[in-house]
Amino acid sequence: MTLSPGSKLGPYEILSVIGAGGMGEVWKARDTRLERIVAIKKVREQHSERFKQEARSIAALNHPNICQIFDIGDDYLILEYIEGKPLSSPLPEQEAVRLAIQITTALEAAHKKGVIHRDLKPSNIMVTDEGSVKLLDFGLAKLYEQDTSTSNLSTATFPATQTGAILGTVAYMSPEQAQGQPADARSDIFSLGLVLYEMLSGRRAFSGDSNYAVMDAIVKQEPSPLQASPALEKIVKRCLEKNPSARYHRMSEFKVDLVKATAKTATVSSEEPQPSIAVLPFVNMSGDKEQEYFSDGLAEEIINALTKIPGLQVIARTSAFAFKGKQEDIRKIAEVLGVANILEGSVRKSGNRIRVTAQLIEAFKGIHLWSERYDRDLTDVFEIQDEIAAAIVGTLRIKLSTKLVPRHHEPNLAAHEAYLKARHLLGRFNPESIEQTKAFLEKAISMDPQYALAHCGLADLYLFLGIGSLPANETMPIIREEAGKALSIDPSLPEAYALLGTVAAKYDYDWKEAEKQFSLAMAHETVPPLVRQWYAYFYLMHVGRTEECILQHEQGIKGDPLNVIGRSTFAVSLLAAGRIADAHSEAMKVLEIDEAKESSFLNFSFIYARQKNWKETLYNAEEASRVVPWTKAIAAAALRKMGEENRAEEVIQNLMHTDKSFIPIGLAIYHSICNETEKATKWWEKAIEQRHSLVGQMIRIFFRSNPEWPAMAKLMNLPGEAL
Repeated sequence: MTLSPGSKLGPYEILSVIGAGGMGEVWKARDTRLERIVAIKKVREQHSERFKQEARSIAALNHPNICQIFDIGDDYLILEYIEGKPLSSPLPEQEAVRLAIQITTALEAAHKKGVIHRDLKPSNIMVTDEGSVKLLDFGLAKLYEQDTSTSNLSTATFPATQTGAILGTVAYMSPEQAQGQPADARSDIFSLGLVLYEMLSGRRAFSGDSNYAVMDAIVKQEPSPLQASPALEKIVKRCLEKNPSARYHRMSEFKVDLVKATAKTATVSSEEPQPSIAVLPFVNMSGDKEQEYFSDGLAEEIINALTKIPGLQVIARTSAFAFKGKQEDIRKIAEVLGVANILEGSVRKSGNRIRVTAQLIEAFKGIHLWSERYDRDLTDVFEIQDEIAAAIVGTLRIKLSTKLVPRHHEPNLAAHEAYLKARHLLGRFNPESIEQTKAFLEKAISMDPQYALAHCGLADLYLFLGIGSLPANETMPIIREEAGKALSIDPSLPEAYALLGTVAAKYDYDWKEAEKQFSLAMAHETVPPLVRQWYAYFYLMHVGRTEECILQHEQGIKGDPLNVIGRSTFAVSLLAAGRIADAHSEAMKVLEIDEAKESSFLNFSFIYARQKNWKETLYNAEEASRVVPWTKAIAAAALRKMGEENRAEEVIQNLMHTDKSFIPIGLAIYHSICNETEKATKWWEKAIEQRHSLVGQMIRIFFRSNPEWPAMAKLMNLPGEAL
């Protein structure tokens, strides 16, 4: 059938041609059943086998940076229609690296599904109007069977490729492709290196006046020097090694170095520093302390709006609000938070009227860049937030690739106020405030069931409860349900994807599903520090991707430097990685922030136990047990190591009479410290079966070197690389 504008292909109404190539044509069409725009790829008969291969390849993938397949016919594919443009060059370094990270993330997912692309080039990489990458055209992709007993892609078994067959676009081939040799995942790495070279320089790495000349250059010559930062030059050089074994072996390694290069570039660049801002809690001028939730909430909503702006570093609420009620100098605040600009303001709420004042200050010079006063009806509060965000963007001259992200859903005011009251109470961490937080979130949901943030907030609350006081079988199903509801309403919430990833990891021990959900969370242009923390702590550490885990923690702390929980989880991750001195250093930073010390005792009990400093272990474990009962077991182990057997036994007996849900993790650690492998193994098995929220972290810290560790890892379904 010949397609033309106005014709139909089943339920699909053809609108216009998108493009044509050697394999066929691509058309823009409308799915008349679902009223959505799609792309139809219609292939010529002689390419039917490649067409079937592409369908199988794409169907195996489900990733936000890969064009999705919706349907298939005898000679056509129905694909996701993408509003955007093919990848262009040259690009500023930070933008090039930002896009390259998304490409590596997509290819990493494809490789793990046994799919290599083999035709990676700028025209097959779309950049959406929102600035996200979408990989296209898996027509030359190849499925392979990977040996699941190893994580090394170089040992994967690939189906035979016809000897001498040269497939792909010449300018972006790897040397092995150009010579008709078998290609594996490292071939995609070479091709992506060529794409990155072009993104940075505006020219191809290898050129010639014929295809043969280009292939000869790829096989034998080195590209011209790249005028880029040393870190990026090194990355591209490694990608373009002629010998596949000298390149990165996995896309994850490539991605880690790109993220590091981004951090270094942002740190050393002085010519055009990244715009940065902290939004301080707005002062409540209402004369009623009970209205403080509203002024805090307004500041937090502005933080949330600014966080969605690519290219703007925004400090998270936890750190920005750490200065509430303190008469600190603006310059000192900016120095501690690592930002150049501060937004401060005030709110007066009276009946249905509000007065909001806001001023943007360049902190180190003390210059007022912008100020405004808003006298509005309470119903205009969302417009005020958006206007302030837009004014900041304009004042700081931030270049946007798209418009400010519109609010997905505008909740009714009563639901919104309940949600703000919940957020106001959440940071107090005492039983009464937690119950009130839960009640306000449930009230917000009952008043507005389409309030996605309230569903997500309730899931977040239950995650906190699961770590501290409630068993997994009471919390995890609720987290899954509420995060799922949030995403069904607003699919753009990275926190909700991360919460589902946490449930998959900690409750289901389903690491593939966890990876999928966390990939969706991390695929957003701006990733909240909390999401990075969860990704590192609940997934990367467990599956043995230690370097990535630490890197994500560091990136998260950069955006939320005074977050006690974020730094505490980083300390635990460092300890689980065997970096005891670094863990101690990070725990000391927590102590500097948290004057009450409550969040520090737990970490120090772990650290001193690993250092075999039993006196300090005993003191910190006893203090921690006031909040976390099972740390009495660590105190008991310290007493045994100090020779006080009777006291140790007394503590253990006391633990046995506490909440039964905390006994397995406590006794597993106790017997591990006391080198009683058989007893420790028994209790680790119970803790794993129980899905205790910290079992993955604790077993790595206290049992990782034990010969029984692989058996325990198997009980948690951990992949081979985690061993």
